[in-house]
Amino acid sequence: MSTTADLHGIVAEHVAAVNAQDEDAIVATFADDALVNDAHREFWGTDAIRRWVAKEMVGDKITLEVIEVIERYGETIVRGRYDGEFDKTNLPEEVILTNYLTVRDGKIVSLIVIRNTPGY
Repeated sequence: MSTTADLHGIVAEHVAAVNAQDEDAIVATFADDALVNDAHREFWGTDAIRRWVAKEMVGDKITLEVIEVIERYGETIVRGRYDGEFDKTNLPEEVILTNYLTVRDGKIVSLIVIRNTPGY
């Protein structure tokens, strides 16, 4: 099991900003033309990402407890427990989401957030 101590660079800054619920700091971790895909919805560029962060991260008081970090082929995979004031209808008691982050030139260029289910 990995922890936030296993995080480094901009990914560590991103997780810290999420947990601090700091809108400007979260948005600052992304490249200008970054892509976020959350719940099968795409947010392209910092303006769209800022709206998503304001409403669904800071607005819902999201916290992220990192439970696993995997570095694979230049991608950082962060699995974590999410909590906050979001609608938890039809969600399990413990919400575990996987974040697939791609970093280029010190900024997040893509973040894909998925609620995975175990494979075979």
